[in-house]
Amino acid sequence: MKITFYGHACLGIEVDGVNILVDPFITGNEKASHIDINSLKADYILITHAHQDHILDVEAIANNTDAVIVSNYEIATHFQNKGLEVHPMNHGGSWDFDFGVVKYVNAIHTSSFPDGSYGGQPGGFVIEGEHKNIYIAGDTALTMDMKLIPMQTTLDLAILPIGDNFTMGIDDAILASDFVACDKVLGYHFDTFGYIEIDHEVAKRKFFDKNKDLMLLDVGESIEL
Repeated sequence: MKITFYGHACLGIEVDGVNILVDPFITGNEKASHIDINSLKADYILITHAHQDHILDVEAIANNTDAVIVSNYEIATHFQNKGLEVHPMNHGGSWDFDFGVVKYVNAIHTSSFPDGSYGGQPGGFVIEGEHKNIYIAGDTALTMDMKLIPMQTTLDLAILPIGDNFTMGIDDAILASDFVACDKVLGYHFDTFGYIEIDHEVAKRKFFDKNKDLMLLDVGESIEL
C-alpha cells in the first residue's frame, strides 16, 4: 500500500494497482501548486465531508478519470446529480470494493457545501486492503467513538488531523492514537493557512515522548506500508 500526501487533507492511496484519492483540495492550495491534477490517477474518490477544502477538485478529477465517488448519501447524491458515478455510504456501513473493505465511521465536525447547503454528517474511513489497515479520521474532534475501531480492526496506520482550531490539535491527536490503538501516525490538515500552522519539531517530539511515531510528509511525498 502506497500513500502519497497531496497537501492539506488530500491523499493518494494505491492498493493492488487501484488508485484512491481522498478529499481532493489541490488547485486552491498554494503549497500544492506543483501538483497537476490532470496527471493524477483515480479509480475512486473518497470524501469525508462537504467543506470546500475537501471537495474543490472532485468534479474536475472525476470527469478526467471516471472515478467513483464514495461518501455519505448527501454528498454522493450531490455529485450524482452532476452526472458522476457514486457509491453512497453512511455511518457504520462497510462495503467490499475491488481494492478492499471500506467502513464509514463517525467524526465530529460540521459539513456543508460551499453554497451553504447540507452536506450530511461528516465521517472518516477505515480501509482494509493488501493486508494493511488504515484509519483516515477526516476533520474531527477527539471522540470516544474512536475506541470502537480497534475492537474490530488492528490498524497499521492512523491518519489524523493535527492542525488544531478546526480539528484536533497535537495533544488530542496523541490521545486519538491511544483510542485507536495505533502508535504509527501520519499527520495531516496542518500548515495550509494561518489558523492551522504548527511547529513540526514540537509535534514530533510530543509524539516521540509518548513512544509514538508522527510522520509529516512534504506535499507530493509518499510512504509505503
